[in-house]
Amino acid sequence: MRASKSFGASVSFVAFVSFVLTLSLSTSAQMTGAPAAGYKREPAATASSMPPALRQIGFDQNVNQRLPLDTAFRDEDGNTVRIGEFFGARPVVLAFVYYDCPMLCTQVLNAITSTLGVLALDAGRDFDVVLVSFDPREQPSLAATKKAEYLARYKRPGTERGWHFLTGKEPAIKRLTGAAGFRYVWDADTKQFAHPTGILVVTPDGRIARYLFGIEYGPRDLRFALLDATEGKVGSVVDSLLLFCYHYDPMTGRYGFVIMRALRIAAVATVLLLGAFIAVMIRRDRARPRPPAQPGFATPQNFRA
Repeated sequence: MRASKSFGASVSFVAFVSFVLTLSLSTSAQMTGAPAAGYKREPAATASSMPPALRQIGFDQNVNQRLPLDTAFRDEDGNTVRIGEFFGARPVVLAFVYYDCPMLCTQVLNAITSTLGVLALDAGRDFDVVLVSFDPREQPSLAATKKAEYLARYKRPGTERGWHFLTGKEPAIKRLTGAAGFRYVWDADTKQFAHPTGILVVTPDGRIARYLFGIEYGPRDLRFALLDATEGKVGSVVDSLLLFCYHYDPMTGRYGFVIMRALRIAAVATVLLLGAFIAVMIRRDRARPRPPAQPGFATPQNFRA
């Protein structure tokens, strides 16, 4: 009876693993943004038809390149700081914005705050957030106003030391954005900056680990990026196991499910489980008391050649 129950538990576990894999596949399919069946893509705009400003902006992915950590900026209190002061102990979520932006930068800041609000990780304990204005005209007073606004949205007391809103002079801005591959231009017609949207996840020693593009950042993608940036030191054992099943795509700036890796994990788990089941059954069989030998019945003890 016990053997049957153990075997039933083993089967249930294997079924559970299969269910998790199926759920992960379906979730991955929903989160990749792939077009539905029958969707017809419109022809892409040619480079010549794009406004001149938009042809010059973008992200150059300088993955694994170290940022110039000695570059000087001013924090929201007006103090001169080197950006390297925010590195060393934790990974950093880095974004280039300008605080007086009427459109995209506000959406980037809102998206960062919303995504971080979902994560179980805390700014200031597990990672830092560094926002750098690329408009040299902006002053620390505006940065302080923005910090107060977004800390109120984040709603996690004691995390204010994990958020840093910086301003700086143009040479410092150019040096940092150049190293990060962030290309932007001033559009004289609209009197605004044209710039790409996205965030960077940087290792504690200042090397660029991942780029996440757009104005929406999935909690899963950001959590995996932080895990990658710390080589598994941030997050749980389950996160590390899941990360093995997901692969970062530099073209999309997202993590996609890798079915073959997941199947390997499931196969190894199944073999280990069956091996453990067999070992338990053998151990129980050896520990089970033997019935006394019946008279006249040949046993190893009374058998004579």
